[in-house]
Amino acid sequence: MNAKIIFTASIALLLSANSHAINDEYRKLLERSGCTQVSEMQGCDIHKTKEENAKAMASPKAAADAIIPNAQQWIATASSGATVANIQIDDKHQVWVNGKHVKSSQSGGAIKFKDGMVEFTIYPDASSNKESMWIDNDAGSKGPITAK
Repeated sequence: MNAKIIFTASIALLLSANSHAINDEYRKLLERSGCTQVSEMQGCDIHKTKEENAKAMASPKAAADAIIPNAQQWIATASSGATVANIQIDDKHQVWVNGKHVKSSQSGGAIKFKDGMVEFTIYPDASSNKESMWIDNDAGSKGPITAK
C-alpha cells in the first residue's frame, strides 16, 4: 500500500514540476537579438539587436574570402556537391583552409594537411594521375578535391 502511495506521489510531483529549458532573461536576449541557440554558436551576438546582427552576418568575413597572392585555388566537395572547404596553396606549399593557415607536409608528390577531423591530400602535379581527396574520419565521409 505504501509503495502505491509513494509511486503516485512521485508521479504527481514530476508532472507538476515546472521546467524550462532556458531562463527568462536569456530568452529575452535571444528574442531581442534575433538569435537562436544554434545561431549564437555560429557567431550571432545575443547582446546586439536584430539589425546589428543582420549587418554583421551580411558583411563578408575577410579572412575566409581573402585571396592569397600567387596561390593555387582548390575546392573540396561532398558527394552532394556542397563545398566542404576552399583551399589555397602558395608557391612555398603553405596551405590555407577557408582562410585559416594550417600546417602541411609533403610526401610522395602530395601535400597533406588537416583541419579539425578532416584530412586533405592534394597532388598539385596533374601529370601524377592521382586523385586529390579529403576524408572526414569522424563522420566517415570523403570526397574529391579539384583545382579551381
